[in-house]
Amino acid sequence: MNGRVERYDLPISTPFGIARGTSETSATVVVELTHEGTTGYGGVTPSAYYDETATSVAESLPEMLAVVERIGDPHAGQRIERRLHEQWPDEPAARSAVSIALADLAARHLDTPLYRQWGLDPDRMPQTTYTVGIDSPERMAEKAEAAVDAGFSQLKVKLGTDDDRARFEAVREAAPGAAIRVDANAAWDAESAIVAAGWLEDAGVTMLEQPVAADDIEGLARVTDSTTMPVCADESCVTAADVPRVADACNVVNAKLVKCGGVRAAKRLVHAADAHRLSTMLGCMVESNASIAAAVHLAPLFDYADLDGALLLDADPYEGVPIDGDRFDLRAVESGTGVRPTAAFERPG
Repeated sequence: MNGRVERYDLPISTPFGIARGTSETSATVVVELTHEGTTGYGGVTPSAYYDETATSVAESLPEMLAVVERIGDPHAGQRIERRLHEQWPDEPAARSAVSIALADLAARHLDTPLYRQWGLDPDRMPQTTYTVGIDSPERMAEKAEAAVDAGFSQLKVKLGTDDDRARFEAVREAAPGAAIRVDANAAWDAESAIVAAGWLEDAGVTMLEQPVAADDIEGLARVTDSTTMPVCADESCVTAADVPRVADACNVVNAKLVKCGGVRAAKRLVHAADAHRLSTMLGCMVESNASIAAAVHLAPLFDYADLDGALLLDADPYEGVPIDGDRFDLRAVESGTGVRPTAAFERPG
């Protein structure tokens, strides 16, 4: 088994704003693992918020792949994950790229779709939201209307500004029939979040995600107690080990492969959440199909999906699982995650 690493700076179709800033490109690193003529693909778009960057990931991956190559078995996922975690415990994004590529390769080696290898039900695929990033109220309204016209019935609206209400109301007016979730990306203090939860609930919002700072678990609990809307922990819940800490402070936890360390780690998180009777969401960054596709195969384990990251790109070097409206079609995948290089995309080198 041998591996290679590619880095891409992928253009986002329109500037993507959240409370912490606005991005115009997605810094993406892709691992390709080849064994007996079969190649698996795994990508990651790391976040500096979690102390990793595309540069740090690209620097760590060659050593990680050397470990993978020494083990040499695409079906030795448990052993490989353990070795990587022992040597790189603080680099979950880099480990995630390897985890995804290995999962893709192992399923392709068996000539089966990844969801079938895991025994998951494609009919349990939740609809994905489409994210409307922070922008002017007029531009957010335009994005919301376009998403609904494209077949998305559920929107995630990013807030966390000094003019949240105007932005939200513009989206609500542009998409009156859409279900709306709101994500503040930890921008509010508890008092401000409780006030916002009041008018958001009155406006019919179906979920409020990460209203307060990641370490403010008491504040998160206060917000949850103040509203009948489901409140979701994202930045406050990174791995399965965080689930007990937030279990009494929220209703939903958001798992992301990039922050927890890959597909096996995401499975542990969802099972921990189930044990604590929490609902679960599977989320993503603005990232390539090289990482989104594996999450799509895992999504039947979750109650909610927010897997629109590749749809927000202007160009992607990889194609992934086909999507019809707001629901991915796992049955269309013949083997692995279904990822394949985009023929027209110009690659490095």
